[in-house]
Amino acid sequence: MRKNVLRTLVLTGIALLAMGGVAAAIVLRAGPIEVTAEGGFTPTTLPKHETAPITIHGEGKIGTTDGSLPKILKTLTVWYDKHGAVVTKGLPYCTKGKLEATTTATARKVCAGSIVGEGRGTALIAFPEQRPFKASSPITIFNAAPHNGNPTVLAHAYLSVPAPTTYIVPVEIQKVNAGPFGFRTEAKIPRIAGGAGIPLEGSLTIGKRWSFKGERLSYVNASCPNGRLQAKAEVEFTDATKLNGLILKNCQGKG
Repeated sequence: MRKNVLRTLVLTGIALLAMGGVAAAIVLRAGPIEVTAEGGFTPTTLPKHETAPITIHGEGKIGTTDGSLPKILKTLTVWYDKHGAVVTKGLPYCTKGKLEATTTATARKVCAGSIVGEGRGTALIAFPEQRPFKASSPITIFNAAPHNGNPTVLAHAYLSVPAPTTYIVPVEIQKVNAGPFGFRTEAKIPRIAGGAGIPLEGSLTIGKRWSFKGERLSYVNASCPNGRLQAKAEVEFTDATKLNGLILKNCQGKG
């Protein structure tokens, strides 16, 4: 595949599906690489002029159209709608030191109060001259100390095969002024199994709620002033191939 290939697919409208806030999938392709992604949020009825708690969810799959092994995912970047807000007041921090060399169960125990999201990831382990096999792990998102004044999380995963390994990825929730987008995250995917691991799929749900000094708070919040919210995702592979897509999700504003 050529270096620096860029393919863009923009989905300009997604109808509201049923009442559960399910979003339609988008399919992005460059050569044989195929990325499928979908996501959404609940509830979909939100105030027009102030934010309210929401839960966001998403999932993605990487494959190929010709049966070949996918390229290795290097970076996942997501831009989020500017009509949103992240709140961390009163939420405990977790640190990388507490998570190092921990299993999922241990990590969730030592930083239980810091968990803001959970999901799952699967990779294909493809060592030379061996039959590839899949390995999966729960993913846990922990609230961490701010970086550059921005909210930050630590993504934790643990694989027991081919050797017990803990993966910790810091992700800063950057404030940006980019048209319809007000936030940006960039996750650099670690080398899995010494570089033999190929990320295949992942899912994530974020929607922490808690009380602090008598106030009910939510980690993710949004308003709906114009009938839709949107997000843009870009995936970059180790061979410099990039794919990006835009999802528009209907919402109903009230008040």
